[in-house]
Amino acid sequence: MEGGSMRRSGRPQLTIARRGVAALAVAFAMLAAGCAGGDGGSEGKGAKPSPSSASARAAAAEKQLKTNSLVPLEGAAPTPKLPVTVDSSDGRKVTVEDASRILPLNGGIAEIVFTLGLGDKVVGRDITATFEEARGLPQVTKAHDVSAESVLSLEPTVVLADTDTGPSEAVDQIRDAGVPVVVLDPANELSDVSTRTTRVAEALGVPAAGKAVNDRFADELKAARAAVPEGNRPKVAFLYMRGSAAVYLIGGKGSGADSLIDAAGAEDAGVAAGMDKPFTPITSEALVKAQPDVILMMSKGLESVGGIDGLVEIPGIKETPAGLDRRVVDLEDGVLLSFGPRTPLVIDILVERLHQG
Repeated sequence: MEGGSMRRSGRPQLTIARRGVAALAVAFAMLAAGCAGGDGGSEGKGAKPSPSSASARAAAAEKQLKTNSLVPLEGAAPTPKLPVTVDSSDGRKVTVEDASRILPLNGGIAEIVFTLGLGDKVVGRDITATFEEARGLPQVTKAHDVSAESVLSLEPTVVLADTDTGPSEAVDQIRDAGVPVVVLDPANELSDVSTRTTRVAEALGVPAAGKAVNDRFADELKAARAAVPEGNRPKVAFLYMRGSAAVYLIGGKGSGADSLIDAAGAEDAGVAAGMDKPFTPITSEALVKAQPDVILMMSKGLESVGGIDGLVEIPGIKETPAGLDRRVVDLEDGVLLSFGPRTPLVIDILVERLHQG
């Protein structure tokens, strides 16, 4: 599943972009603190969240995501302490001696590298790295296949991949050329984000920065979940669609969306209907059984079926409460299931949108 479509000449713009993002981060932090209560506020420690607090957090999150930029750790960039030898998820031990030219072959991994403060050492990107800081980097994938020739032409000193990266022949070719390739497990739920951040930071020789990113992530996620309103949990169906390719799937256990839906205080309709596979082809019977109150989609997926008007014409959609009420929530492809440092912003938005009306 793709997260979204994704020269060094663009690198000087990174500092300018970071300043703007840092300002937004400060504003977001102040707003978050205000939503948490403030002096004598009705939403101090232990108080119930209000609709206004959820709306304010969602508005701040949407503003941040609209910039399509990341918020790196404050302060000077960390200095990698190398060499290090780490475990790779393909069963190998990999020694990294140089992190001066980093090439992440996954959008979520790339987000982590930039958030650690090492973005100026990244030399290329794959198609799922859709955030602004990566825009000027050479792309080394066609569709989702890695081009070994493109990778090697950038002379990376370390490549970060995951077990879904392929084809395997290309990965072998990169490794055979003497480039250290650290393979990571995919992130399919919230708990995977911290693990992957720790492993990336260790592979790049900056473990302390990894801990700092994880601490920030935990604080932001806790604040996002604190805004979940009490009461009934709406049933939410995640639909993965690519109309041009006739791909129509509903998410179930292990889709990744189930973890986000749960964190936002809702119930995954596919899981509740007994769908024990990550994705199942959509049928009218499956939709009627799931009976979602809300449909969650990637923005490009919704666009590919003609927007909400086209979606409700798909057999079975109109027979659900979500279809009847046209309750559809969509988020940008490169963010929704990226399971990177921006995921707490996704939870902020879902908390507000899934519990509306």
